[in-house]
This record gives sequence, C-alpha cells and structure tokens, in this order.
Amino acid sequence: MTDRDDDVPAWQRKTEGESRIAATLAVLAIVVLQVALPQQLRPQPAWLLPGLEILLLGVLVVANPFRINREERWLRNGGLLLTGLLSLATAVSADRLVFELIHGPLSDNASALLASGGAIWLTNVVVFGLWYWEFDRGGPAARAHARKPLPDFLFVQMQNPELAPPEWEPQFVDYLYLSFTNATAFSPTDVMPMSRWAKLTMMAQSTISLILVILVIARAINVLHSDS
Repeated sequence: MTDRDDDVPAWQRKTEGESRIAATLAVLAIVVLQVALPQQLRPQPAWLLPGLEILLLGVLVVANPFRINREERWLRNGGLLLTGLLSLATAVSADRLVFELIHGPLSDNASALLASGGAIWLTNVVVFGLWYWEFDRGGPAARAHARKPLPDFLFVQMQNPELAPPEWEPQFVDYLYLSFTNATAFSPTDVMPMSRWAKLTMMAQSTISLILVILVIARAINVLHSDS
C-alpha cells in the first residue's frame, strides 16, 4: 500500500471486501422467523419460499464463500433475487397478519398476536437492511472495488474519519443498524440518505413499520381490555 493509499479512507478505495458471515446469518435468521410463524401467516405451500431461499443462499455461499468481492452479473442477480424472495415472504405474511387482525382467530389471542407481529416486524427490519446493503454504491462487491465514489448513505465515520479506524468501511451490520433505527424512530438518525432511491426506500420502510406497530399494538390492547 502506498502513502497515497493511506490518505484515502477505506470506503473510497479498493479493499479485500467484507466477510460473508453477518449477511448469511441474517438471511438464516429471517428463514427461521418465517418458519416459526403460525401456519395462517405463512405463504403456501409453507416449504416453498424457505426452501428456495436456503437453496439460493447455498449457491451464493459456495460461489463466493469468504469475502464478498467477486463481481459477476449472475452473483449480483442472485443476491438481489434472494433479497426479493425474502421480501415477498415478508410482504405476504404482513398482508395475512392484517387480515387476521380483522377477520381471523389470531386477532383474539393477544400473546400470539404480539409474538407474530413482532416476528414480522423484525423480519421486515432485516430485509430492509439487506436492501440497503445490496444497493448502496452498487452493492458489497462494487464497494470492495470502489466502483462508485458517491455514497447513497452517509455514515458518521465518513464525515469524521479521524474518529474511525483507518480501515473502516460500511458493512452489513451498519446497514442493519440503519434499518433498525429507521423502523423505530421513523426518520433518519445518524445515517443520512443521500440519493433519492435511499430516501424513498427509507420512507417506505418507516410507513410499513408504523402501520404494523399501530395495528398490532392497538388490537392487542383491545383484546386484553376485553378479557379484563
């Protein structure tokens, strides 16, 4: 590494790429939450989407097992397809949860309602974290090769490099944090969206999170009040 490279933040230059472990564990956690949902909230047949997700995840891990730095179109499309399948399963479960809140027997069970709503809300947080991770500056492999200099998300470490380790660059956990804070605060906190797609995606996530929280908690309180 040259002296000139030392003056360039890691997120702006070519690096070895981030470890696959965190993103892989996140996908596995989503699949577990999907399988744990009540039968009436899962897309049918119940095994189809989780099976496809695990299969696709396995292909991606085998093709690029350690560091996400291999730039190939089919790998990029495979990652986006996997995130799309996870999103589809979450969307179907959220839609069925709303139906159950209004018409189904689950709406009369406060504990099951809160547990299912919490699982879907958490799944939604991780899914949006994956979308942010997949699209910021072209995705993890493109970031490893420093393809795009302008960030879609401006992290604190980018604004204050003197407060971060020299080799700091955003990784999946940073995007998961972004997703969680956006879902709880319903607005940006310390990570600023810079591009229009980032702003619209964060707005969509905040809206979905707010609707889920209001509907589930309101119904659960109503059920508890009726039982008392």
